[in-house]
Amino acid sequence: MQIQALRQRLRDLGAKPEHEQRVLRDWVQVRCRDAGRRRPGNYLPLALREALPQIEAELLGLTRLISSHPGEDGSARLLVGLQDGQTVESVLLPRDGLCVSSQVGCAVGCVFCMTGREGLIRQVSSAEIVAQVTLARSLRPVKKVVFMGMGEPAHNLDNVIDAINLLGSEGNIGHKNLVFSSVGDPRIFSRLLEGPVKPALALSLHTSKADLRERLLPRAPRLTPDELVELGEAYARATGYPIQYQWTLLDGINDSAEELDGIVRLLSGKYALLNMIPYNTIPDLEFKRPSWEKAAAIARQLHQRGILTKLRDSAGQDVDGGCGQLRARALTGSMPVKFHAQRPHN
Repeated sequence: MQIQALRQRLRDLGAKPEHEQRVLRDWVQVRCRDAGRRRPGNYLPLALREALPQIEAELLGLTRLISSHPGEDGSARLLVGLQDGQTVESVLLPRDGLCVSSQVGCAVGCVFCMTGREGLIRQVSSAEIVAQVTLARSLRPVKKVVFMGMGEPAHNLDNVIDAINLLGSEGNIGHKNLVFSSVGDPRIFSRLLEGPVKPALALSLHTSKADLRERLLPRAPRLTPDELVELGEAYARATGYPIQYQWTLLDGINDSAEELDGIVRLLSGKYALLNMIPYNTIPDLEFKRPSWEKAAAIARQLHQRGILTKLRDSAGQDVDGGCGQLRARALTGSMPVKFHAQRPHN
């Protein structure tokens, strides 16, 4: 299901803009149909009222909770089933955040990432993206959504933008709390400024060296780190939100003194924040996670040199569920299920 198709369906049932807004708001905010000042029976057109139970059932069926894996940090990694039997991962983050997936699989093929190993299987529709949010909101409040789960959002741009526009309007989520993450597809820097909701932007940097970036992100657009930061800076100034540069810290790969110098050269004076995330080790890959002490020392050095740096741990590190790993273990039948439930009805 696509959000635009849902909108057209409501209009075909006689919905005016305010009726359409009401139905979408109830869905995205997980509100009871009878909530609010105006009761549907006195407000919505008859044809729409009669069709609403079926529509609501279809929206509820877009996703189902297969398993939940809570972490000690207050996060929970969710394995989410889609109607065609495919699965994606969402992550409930501390402080009312949610990480959602935009694709089943990924075509970028970052060499240190589990998701990219199987390639792209299919796009996640705009309604399926929003349904990940409604599923999460049936479990706990969600006030921030980051598009950092499975997939490259720029490769599913129309669906992701439609979802962002709905979440930033009827979903009651602040625009700066909608975070679009990308390896740096050049299209996003103009497209994300065109709509009514302009999200914050997170860009995968990972290295200050152009040749190393090509090896780590073999199918990413051929933007050098300097070109990526230049485009990011223009977007930050246009929106008023700092760019979040993502740096997955790989032991012995991108944690040298030379790389620190490169970060300072790239980001000094920029409207930017560096998120440094120690690698979530995947057993059969060569990359290793540095010690927390080493990562903390690197972050401290950057901070002392004027780079706003936040050292972050991958949410739910203790459940061994880095993005793509829950899905992979489920496909092989090796996943220990810590919690299993059907989505509750409101």
